[in-house]
Amino acid sequence: YCHNNSLTSLDVSNNTALDYLECNNNQLTSLDVSSNTALTKLYCINSQLTTLDVSNNTALTDFNCSNNQLTTLDVSNNTALTNLGCYSNQLTSLDVSSNTALSNLECGDNQLTSLDVSNNTALTNLACYSNQLTSLDVSSNTILNNLQCWNNQLTSLDVSSNTALSNLECGHNQLTTLDISNNTALTSLICNHNQLTSLDVSSNTVLGTFTCNNNSLTSLDVSSNTALTELL
Repeated sequence: YCHNNSLTSLDVSNNTALDYLECNNNQLTSLDVSSNTALTKLYCINSQLTTLDVSNNTALTDFNCSNNQLTTLDVSNNTALTNLGCYSNQLTSLDVSSNTALSNLECGDNQLTSLDVSNNTALTNLACYSNQLTSLDVSSNTILNNLQCWNNQLTSLDVSSNTALSNLECGHNQLTTLDISNNTALTSLICNHNQLTSLDVSSNTVLGTFTCNNNSLTSLDVSSNTALTELL
């Protein structure tokens, strides 16, 4: 643990038994973990990294490199990953097709134009907000509990297979329709700043938070939503 310092360099090349490394909140411009093949957890959030090679770290289960300046990230060798955080970088692409064990993926605030999560059937949390996604297929992610895809360029979103969803944040897109009739577990729905002309929430009886401002709704029936505590 060496987080919250002013480190500009960190040499762990001789620490081959290292299993856990947390160096968040420093001023690192580079980090060489190629010798640390025993690493299972690596956290290097909020530094100044422009590149990071984790191809040798095949034992990694938890990896978070968010808030850096990465333009590329190759996690194809990290097949044991269950948690991946890479939000607030400059990634234009992200291939997670090999990471079939992923349950948590946080890749928001990048420059992704596409994201294929069809192989990630174990996903329960997907945060891909503030990218440039024009489409998102979550039909294979049937145990997804939390989906944050706001501030993209989505024109459609099919969540009919995601019956476990409790939180859906899809605001600031270009959605014209949204069918949530199968999402009876929803407790929070945020779909503001879209182009919705109608929205049926009659099946969402446990909905507590509901934000649908800045759409083109002419009517809204919330008589079935007796659990509502917040309505915007």
